[in-house]
Amino acid sequence: MSEDFDLLVIGAGPGGYACAIRAARLGLKTACVDERATLGGTCLNVGCIPSKALLHATALYEAATGGHMADFGIRLTEASVDLEALMGKKDEIIGSLTRGIDFLFRKNGVTRLTGRAVFQDDKTVSVGDRRVRARSIVIATGSAPRAIKSVVVDNASGVIVDSTGALSLPRVPGHLVVVGGGVIGLELGSVWKRLGAQVTVIEHEAKILPGMDGDVRSEMAKILDREGMTLLTSASVTDVSISNGRAEIKLTQAGASKTVDADTVLVATGRRPVTAGLGLEAIGIKVDERGFIPVDGRCRTQAENIYAIGDVTPGAMLAHRAADEGIAVAERLAGLPGAINHALIPSVIYTLPEAASVGMNEEALVQREIPFRKASFPMAANSRAKANDSTAGFVKLLAHRDTGVILGAHIVGALAGTMIAQLAQAMEFSATAEDIAYTSHAHPTHSEAVKEAAMALLNAEIHI
Repeated sequence: MSEDFDLLVIGAGPGGYACAIRAARLGLKTACVDERATLGGTCLNVGCIPSKALLHATALYEAATGGHMADFGIRLTEASVDLEALMGKKDEIIGSLTRGIDFLFRKNGVTRLTGRAVFQDDKTVSVGDRRVRARSIVIATGSAPRAIKSVVVDNASGVIVDSTGALSLPRVPGHLVVVGGGVIGLELGSVWKRLGAQVTVIEHEAKILPGMDGDVRSEMAKILDREGMTLLTSASVTDVSISNGRAEIKLTQAGASKTVDADTVLVATGRRPVTAGLGLEAIGIKVDERGFIPVDGRCRTQAENIYAIGDVTPGAMLAHRAADEGIAVAERLAGLPGAINHALIPSVIYTLPEAASVGMNEEALVQREIPFRKASFPMAANSRAKANDSTAGFVKLLAHRDTGVILGAHIVGALAGTMIAQLAQAMEFSATAEDIAYTSHAHPTHSEAVKEAAMALLNAEIHI
C-alpha cells in the first residue's frame, strides 16, 4: 500500500504536530507519523505538561502547609495529599491535550499514521506494511533521557528512575537523590520535596543550572538551599547499586569519596537525540559525534528535501524551539519566508520561584568581548511581589554599552516564565533600555520590575 503526500512529518511532538498543522492549513497534503498511540510527543505525554501539573499542584500544597497561606490569616485545620488522585488529575490533563491535537489533525486534514517510520529512500518511508511517499520529509523524533554509564534505569521498580519514572512514583520517597542539577532535575526534585521527600541534588559543575547566567545560578542555589534542598556541587557519581529495595550512590566531591543512601534515584543528566532505527544511512544522513542530525540555518539536512527540527538537532532542547522551527519549515515549503531567530529563544525553569532567560548571559558577553552595561532590580522592591509575599529574585538586564540595545535578560521570580516573553519580544525588535524604561507598565504588577531594571540602566531608577 503506497500513499503520496506533499509533506510527511516523522514525530508528533510540539515540533512535529505544529509543523503538520501549519503545513495543512497552508494547503499542503500532509501526514504525520509517530510510534506513540497518543499525540504530543515527550512534552505532552511524559515531559513539560505532566511535570507542570505536578509543580502546580504541589505548590498549592506547600502554600497550604508551609505557612504562606497562614501568613495571610488563612489557616487550614488539615491538609493532605491523595497521591493517586493527584496522578489521576495529571493523566486527565494529558489526555485532554493529546485528544485536542488529534482533533486539530482531523480538523485540518492531517493524515495520522501510527508506527515506526523507516527511510527507504529520500522520498519514501515505510510505516509497518505501508509505503508513504512525500516530496518533503521533516524529522522531528525528539529526544530521550540520557543514561549514566553502568547505571540501569528501571522505572517500574521506582528505585532508579529517569524523568518519565519520576512523574509517576507510587509513593513519596523518604530520600530522593537527583543526579543532575539542570532544569529537569530541579523541577522534579521540587515536586517531591514539596510532598515531603528529603532531596539531594548531585551536580558535576560548580553551580547548578549549567548554561544560565551566573547570577541566576547563584540566586537559585541560595533559594533552593534555604528551602531545604541539599545541593552537592562539583560532585561526580562513581557507582549506583541497589540492595533491599534501596539505592547506594558512591560519589566524589572535592577529592573526597562519599556514600549516599536513597529510596529513589532520579537520573537527570540530560537528554539524547532519538535517531536510532530511522534508516538515516539509506538517505546519506550522518549524525554528529553526539548523535544529532546536522542542519543549516533553514533546518535542511545533508539530504535534499529532508529537514530536521527540535531536539534531534544541535541547539536548545526546548519544546517552543521545536514548534517555532516546525512552523518555519512548513511556511518555507509553502513559499513563505518562515523566519525564526535562534538567538532569542527563551528558557525557563518552573521551580518556585521560577528562573527565565533570553539572549546572552554576562559570561558570554565577557568571553566575546562585547561592551555592555548591566543593571538588576530586586523583586523585594516590587510592590506586587511584596503584596503577594513572593519577594525572592530579581530582574537583570544586559545592554550594549554604546547603543543601549538589550542583549540579554535574566529573571528570578514567581512569574519569571511569563515576564520573559515581554523581553523576548522587545529584543526581537532591537529594543533599547530607553524603549523599555519609557513604556508604561501597569501598577501594581511584577512586570514593573522589568521597567525598573531598564530605568536603572539609564541611572534613572526610582525604587532602589
